[in-house]
Amino acid sequence: MGRVGIYKREGNVSLASFGIKFKKDKFGKKVDLTKSLSQMLPYIVTATAASALIQPASFAWVRKEYYAPALGGIMLSIGIQLSVSDFAIAFRRPLPVLVGYIAQYMVKPVLGLLVATAFNVPSAFAAGLILTSCVAGAQLSSYAAFLSEGDTALAIILTSITTITSVFVTPLLTRLFIGSVVPVDVIAMGYSILQVVIFPIMLGLALNTYAKAFVNKARQFMPLVAMVCTSLCIGSPLALNRSQIVSIEGFKLLFPVLAFHTSAFILGYWLPRLPWWRQDEKVSKTISLCTGMQSSTLAMLLATQFLGGSHAVPPACSVVVMAVVGLSLGSFWGKGNRVRDLGNSFYTRNEAYT
Repeated sequence: MGRVGIYKREGNVSLASFGIKFKKDKFGKKVDLTKSLSQMLPYIVTATAASALIQPASFAWVRKEYYAPALGGIMLSIGIQLSVSDFAIAFRRPLPVLVGYIAQYMVKPVLGLLVATAFNVPSAFAAGLILTSCVAGAQLSSYAAFLSEGDTALAIILTSITTITSVFVTPLLTRLFIGSVVPVDVIAMGYSILQVVIFPIMLGLALNTYAKAFVNKARQFMPLVAMVCTSLCIGSPLALNRSQIVSIEGFKLLFPVLAFHTSAFILGYWLPRLPWWRQDEKVSKTISLCTGMQSSTLAMLLATQFLGGSHAVPPACSVVVMAVVGLSLGSFWGKGNRVRDLGNSFYTRNEAYT
């Protein structure tokens, strides 16, 4: 089979199910509230970015001291979805996880360095862009995989494993790729990741194991908590660095960020299709979304703490681009479309006009 697959188990709601709640509309049809909320995320992210740039005061009050608690809230929303048995899937079918991990921590950091070099990104932003390519997969990629009707369990496992191992991998990759440009304290960066990522996830896992009644009630509110925390983490760097973003150099940054994410989505899709991997369509869609979407909020926090304020601008721009493109791509796939259909549709329209 070569893929993780979606599964269910008795007892407490599993990781793969997202704690999804269904209600019925007036016609008696089931309405998936989690999916409906997820479909709003690109618009919320775009509205947050527009508000921060047009009215900076709306987010300028969010000081960098608030980033860690906000990011911790996002990670806690992941943690309460986890159970120990969820990780057993990775050991039973490790190949898709391995391919996704290679795409995340080998292909993407090299891609970030190449893009920064090819576009001659200004030194004030270059390290932040490369750092963005070295962080773990975004929790938002799990929502995107859910929307795309891909391998949702694989997406969450990849997000969890890359996030947990980021305490070691991200500082080392950062030191390797940008250590010669900006001094990087590997130990301090690892400790920061431990505080804002690992501890909240472990807390959520413990709650899901020993306080299931509480978790079952809290789970339905966690997507909203994650959404608010994400908005705060996006809006603040955009508002505080508005003058640099709306400058000519800041405008030029949009193209390398867009090129980075577009290339990551493409490479993430085709890497599992190589002859020696031979993964199916669901796995390819999922790894594409997990590769093109990373935890830019974590990159913003690390850039602010260790690289300087201006280096938090690329991760802030990255959050907007990867959320809009990734969730739109997930919705496109979820409607039964394929990327190759775009070319066929374009060709058909051209024939109609000739």
